[in-house]
Amino acid sequence: MRILGVDPGLTRCGLGVVDSTPGRKVVLVAVDVVRTPADQSPHLRLLTVAEALDEWLAEHRPDVVAVERVFAQSNVRSVTGTSQVAGVAMLAAARAHLPLALHTPSEVKAAVTGNGRAEKAQVQEMVRRILGLTSLPRPADAADALALAICHAWRGGGAGSAVRASYGGADTLPRSTGLGLTAAQRAWAEAERAARRAGAVAPKR
Repeated sequence: MRILGVDPGLTRCGLGVVDSTPGRKVVLVAVDVVRTPADQSPHLRLLTVAEALDEWLAEHRPDVVAVERVFAQSNVRSVTGTSQVAGVAMLAAARAHLPLALHTPSEVKAAVTGNGRAEKAQVQEMVRRILGLTSLPRPADAADALALAICHAWRGGGAGSAVRASYGGADTLPRSTGLGLTAAQRAWAEAERAARRAGAVAPKR
């Protein structure tokens, strides 16, 4: 399965493609960052990102697109631009008739490091180790895009399950045991299941 990870951002949008191979291994295919100037009109900046996404989809032909799920932040201007780019990425996937997966930042961090609150430096280093790179993927947006793709590869779902994953279906829970699982994968799976159980019994307000 080939996965395109998109770390949305209006100034820098990270793009990373990996191949998920037998034995739960992931291999780097391509990584880059789309940059847009801050003094340019927002609609032209979004057009630049959209055109880059279309080029990547045509060149690398992924089976699924994984995008970071955007959460509200204190910086309204920043989250607005990030949400707009995320929408552009989602639309690009729809136009290419590809499944879409949305993963939260904490889910991605837990998937690659075993810690849902890991710092960016930790994510970069683990992405480097997982993909067998000689140097850290930079800038951080590039590493985040690759981490998104790795997260989806390790989630255990095929291209067809990506849509179900975005709705949080019970069948998308990762397995926490089995051959080939790393310590980070097991920790992430166990944390994910614990969070689902806690959510299922949370009292209503």
